[in-house]
Amino acid sequence: MDDNSMEPRSLYELEFPAPAVTGAEGDGPVLIHALEGYADAGHAVALAASHLRDALDTELVATFNTDELIDYRSRRPMISFSGVEFDGITMPRLALHAVKDNGGVPFLLLEGPEPDLRWERFTEALTALADHFGVSQVVGLNSIPMAVPHTRPASITAHGTDKEAIADLNRWGNPLKLPASASMLLELRLGEAGYRTAGLSAHVPHYLSQTDYPAAAAEIVKTIGMVTGLDLPTTALENAAADVRKQIDNEVEGNEEISSVVTALENQYDAYMRAKQEQASLLAPDESMPTGDELGAEFEKFLAEHAAEFGDTDEGRDQV
Repeated sequence: MDDNSMEPRSLYELEFPAPAVTGAEGDGPVLIHALEGYADAGHAVALAASHLRDALDTELVATFNTDELIDYRSRRPMISFSGVEFDGITMPRLALHAVKDNGGVPFLLLEGPEPDLRWERFTEALTALADHFGVSQVVGLNSIPMAVPHTRPASITAHGTDKEAIADLNRWGNPLKLPASASMLLELRLGEAGYRTAGLSAHVPHYLSQTDYPAAAAEIVKTIGMVTGLDLPTTALENAAADVRKQIDNEVEGNEEISSVVTALENQYDAYMRAKQEQASLLAPDESMPTGDELGAEFEKFLAEHAAEFGDTDEGRDQV
C-alpha cells in the first residue's frame, strides 16, 4: 500500500466496546506515551510503563499494527526452538491502554517499541485517537544517559508547550539540534494540534545506561503525578531502586576503574552543590531560593564550564 494513501485508522484496531476514559466531571483523560528504544537509557521508560500497567487497573483500548510500523530486520523478534521444531515467537506489541490511578481517575497509556516506519502516519493515528477520546493533556517519557553518579538523587528535565505544568521542573534552556525520536515527533505534532504537551527526560548514569535503572523510572512516575495531578504508585519501583543500588554499590567497590569514575562524578556534583549553597547564602531576604530542578540545570552548566578541572568522565554520554 502506498504510504501517501494509507489511512491513519488502518494502523490500529480499537477494542469494542471501548473502556470509559472520561473523568467524573466529564473531563478528558491524560495521554501518556512511553515508547521503548532510542531514548530509553536504563530502560527507565519501559520500567515506568510496565509498572503503571501492572500496578493499576488496566484495560486494552487499541492495538497498533506492528507489521506496518516495525522493521523486524533491525529488531528481530525472538523465536523459540524445542530442539526439534520452532514452537513459538514473541512479536512486538504497541498498544494503548486505559488505566485508572489510585483514586479511580482514568488516563491513557501508550506503550511498546518505538516505530521504525511511518512516523507521520503514526502521529496522525495517535492524534485521531486523542481527538476521539477527548484527551486533555499529553505527557511523553524519555530517559537519557548523563554524567551523573548513581549515588545522588535521580533528576528530570522537562520540555513542551504546557508551561504551567512544567514550571517547577528543570529545562534544557538552550536551543539545539539532535536526532529525533518518534516520541519527540509525537510531542511536536500533538502540540501543533493544540494539545498541552509535557516531555519528561530522566537522567541515567551513563555507566548504567544498558541495564535496568528503576531509580529513574520511579522519578518519572513521581513527576508524571506532579505535572498531571494523577495519584500514581511508586513504592514497588522505589524498593527495586534500593535493591539495585545495593547491587551497584557492591560491584563498584570491587572495581577500581568504575569506582574512580563514580568518585569523580560525586566530586563534580558535590562541588557544584557547595558553590550553589554559597551563592544561595548571599541571596537578599526577599529573593526566592532556587528549586531543586533549577539547581539541576545550573549543575549541567557548571559541568560544561569546569570539565577540564575534573577530567573527562563523559564517556558513554551518547550511549543509549
